[in-house]
This record gives sequence, structure tokens and C-alpha cells, in this order.
Amino acid sequence: MTSPRPAGEWLADAVLYQIYPQSFADADGDGIGDFAGIEEKLDHLAWLGVNTVWFNPCFDSPFDDAGYDISDYLTVAPRYGTNDDLARVVEAARRRGIRVLLDLVAGHTSDRHPWFAASADDPSDHRYIWAGTPEPPEGFVPSPGTRPGFYRPNFFPTQPALNFGYARPDPAEPWRRPVDAEGPRANREALRAIMDHWLALGLSGFRVDMAASLVKDDPGHGETVKLWRELRGWLDTAHPHAALLSEWGDPATAVPAGFHADFFLQFGADDDGLLLRSLWNNFTGTVSEQWEPRVPYFDASGEGSVRTFLDGWRAARDTIGDAGFISLPTANHDFSRLACGPRTADQLPAAFAFQLTWPTLPAIYYGDEIGMRYVPDLPDHEGSRLGPRYNRAGSRTPMQWDDSPNAGFSTAPAGALYLPPDPDPDRPTVAAQRADTGSLLHLVRRLITLRRAAPELGPAGGTEILHDGYPLVYVRGGRYLVVVNPRREPAEVAAPADTAAPLEVSGVTVAKGRVRAAGFGYGVFAL
Repeated sequence: MTSPRPAGEWLADAVLYQIYPQSFADADGDGIGDFAGIEEKLDHLAWLGVNTVWFNPCFDSPFDDAGYDISDYLTVAPRYGTNDDLARVVEAARRRGIRVLLDLVAGHTSDRHPWFAASADDPSDHRYIWAGTPEPPEGFVPSPGTRPGFYRPNFFPTQPALNFGYARPDPAEPWRRPVDAEGPRANREALRAIMDHWLALGLSGFRVDMAASLVKDDPGHGETVKLWRELRGWLDTAHPHAALLSEWGDPATAVPAGFHADFFLQFGADDDGLLLRSLWNNFTGTVSEQWEPRVPYFDASGEGSVRTFLDGWRAARDTIGDAGFISLPTANHDFSRLACGPRTADQLPAAFAFQLTWPTLPAIYYGDEIGMRYVPDLPDHEGSRLGPRYNRAGSRTPMQWDDSPNAGFSTAPAGALYLPPDPDPDRPTVAAQRADTGSLLHLVRRLITLRRAAPELGPAGGTEILHDGYPLVYVRGGRYLVVVNPRREPAEVAAPADTAAPLEVSGVTVAKGRVRAAGFGYGVFAL
């Protein structure tokens, strides 16, 4: 990493790992994770084989939405440390061959950002979307300052939307300013300045929050796409090594818009995140009321179907071509972990065998490598609850390092912790699984090692799907046979060869032209 490659090159080799900073490791004993704690745990990530991490927002914030309400883009939140502490983490990661991405909240700020305070008292300021009407337009919030009228939030009322313009201006509604108006131009320039600041300090790029939300009333996201293409053009010139990953949930739109990669998410695209949910979501943990109940493919019953995912993946891949990447996460800070509800520990290895051999960029959510579970019935914390069955806190509990108090996350009293650790006495820990070569942690490490050693298992390797039921059977790059059986019952199907050499196998055999997979079995073979 002494001579940085262009982002499109190094991302092809990336194994992503998401760190929720509040919950990863607390070095100063105040109950909240920090940069010093992350630095102390970098050897875990290096041992695991991770080479790219991204932090949820770590900028100064009142934390009404867990840091997604930023009050200063150029200063880190004191709960995590200082800008110098972040620089030390980035340098320590670099020495271990790990790149660090920050989370860029591009579409809104906190209502306590100085920009908003000034705008709320200055009717000539159009950095935010203001309506000076007697009655509020739908969704607008009353002004907190001397400026009369109402402002448009992006999510919670404390997150006023930055003004990037409207795709369809209307003189009858003067707050619908065009995308080239003064306020939108100033905000585009501010995004460049923020990115330039952090990239100059050694960061390797950004994951962009709510990337599709910038231009309002934008059918097909046409103007938002133009905006990001403009920023990508600047980035390629000023910082060609830097990557832009989007929280868009629609790679077929986001990558042509200028992002190097986009995630399949629990929302996004016309299907509202159905592709990801069709794999993992068993309607426990985080559940949105508008989702239609479906049995996921990775369900013990064997009643799910992988075809929804495969069809959507093919369509996205065919649209993107070689322009960028699709990322497949195990979970994230807004969505249930793999270990959720009835899904048991013995079901997780097959899920990782799939995720780490599929032609997408794997993104491992902190703790999923040991099978941390979604913890139900937690109180709302820093805006975690989005609906009656959608509490994100269950996916944000402290990392489970060992069997000491607070699972080794912090020395603080239990009542001072950011969130309580999983109360299950049998909760998995890094220490216990490091000591057990048969653990999920060691399996994930071996799969990452195999993936990084075999380019055919990466995003560019060819993929031939031989069977799309139970088990799922596919060949990568013409050289590696992968078999995944997520159901509890065994399954059998024709094999592409009489025999195959096992590389990482549990419960799967290839012999005499047949693949036989035990319940929850998986296997990676050399042909």
C-alpha cells in the first residue's frame, strides 16, 4: 500500500468490515467505544484477513440519530477522541494493510450545525430547503429561528435536508430551487471540501449515507446521478486512489451514477430491498411493516428460493459490467444480524460460505464473524427505533471480545455502557473462538484467505450456476465448485465432475457424478 492503486483496482480485492464505533471497543472506560479501542483491536482484523474497514459516522454530533446528524464535518466527536486519534488509527491500519473509509452524510446535517443556525435566522440563505409559506408543505417542520416559515428534514426532524435543488422547479413553490441555484452549488462545493480534507489525511474513501436522496422530486434520480458523476469526475482527478461506496441499495443505478460500489440493502430499488431480504430476513429483529412476509433462502425449513436474488443480481451485474462492484453485506447497523430469531449457530457457516465465494464484495458487519446475535427487546437509543418491530439497537450491541465483564468491550459500570451486551450466558466471543479451530471465526478466516488467494472467487471471476434450489451449486472461474445447503434436510444433485478436491468442506461430498449435501452443509472444491 506504499504506492496506492486506483480505487477500481484495489476494491476488486477488498474484504470489507463495518465498524460501529460506539460498540466496537472502549479504551478509556467511559462505556462508549472510541478510536483508541479500535486501534487496540486492529490485529484482530488483520488476523481475520480484512483489508478494508468503514466506520459509521464519527463526526461531532448531538447523536439524535447515532451520529447521522452531523454538527461539524471536519471535527470528530469527542466521545471517540480527537482528529489526531483518528489519524493514528488510519496509520496503524495502513501498517497492517488495511484501508479505512469514513461514512459521509451528504444529504443533511444536524439542526445544531452552524450552517443551519445561520440559515434559520437569514431568509437569504438557501443552504437548506425553506418554505416561507403560511402553512407548511407536507413533511416540513417549523423554523426554530427568526426566519419565518418551515424547513424540510431528510429523516428525523433534527436532520434538515441540505439543498441540492429540485429536479422539477416550480415558480408557484419557490422553495423548489433548480439544481444550479446558489444554495445547491455551495453544497456541492462543500462536499468536495469535506472529502478533500479527510482524504488528504490518509483516508481511502467514503461510504455515502442516503446517496439517492440529494436532489428532491427527481424521477429516476436523473439529476442526482448527474451530481454524483460530477463529484466522481473531480475525485478521479484529485484523489484517484479514493473509493466512493453508496448507501443506495440499487447498484444498477448507483454504479452508473459514479460510485465504485453499491450495497444490496434492506431497502432501495423498485423492490424495496427484496434481493437482500430474500436471502437473510426471517421476519425477526428489524421488521418494516410494509414488507411482505417471505421465507428467506437461508432458512432451515428449505421453503425459500434463491431465484429472486439470482435474477436481481444478474440484472444488476449485466447493467454494471466492469464499471464497478456490488457489495453483499451480512448485516448492518440498520438491519438484523445473520444470527437473529430462530436462526441457530449451525446455520451460519453455510451463509458465510456463500457470501465469501459469491462474485460480490463481501461486507462483514462487526461481530458477525463470531455469530453475534440480534438482541431483542432493547430500549430506543439514539433514534434506534423506526417502527413497532424495527429497533436497530439490537444490531448495535457491544462487540463480544471475551468472557470478562461487559464481554471485554469496556471496563465501565454496566449502567454506563452505550448499550447492554448480549445477556445470553452462552454468547460467542472472539477469545473462545480464536482458541477453537473448528469455530465460525476460524472458518471465516479460512474462507477469506481462500478468496484472496484465488482471483476466480472474487468479483471478476466467472459464475456458472448449476443448480438454483437446495443445494445451491455453482462454479467460479471454471475452477472452483461451491455447494451451499442452508436447509436442515440433506439434498442431492448432479455434479459437474466425478470427483473434486475439497478445499473447505463440511457435510458435502462429490463422488460418482453426484453432489450430496448434509443439512446446513457447505463446500468449496477445486475441479
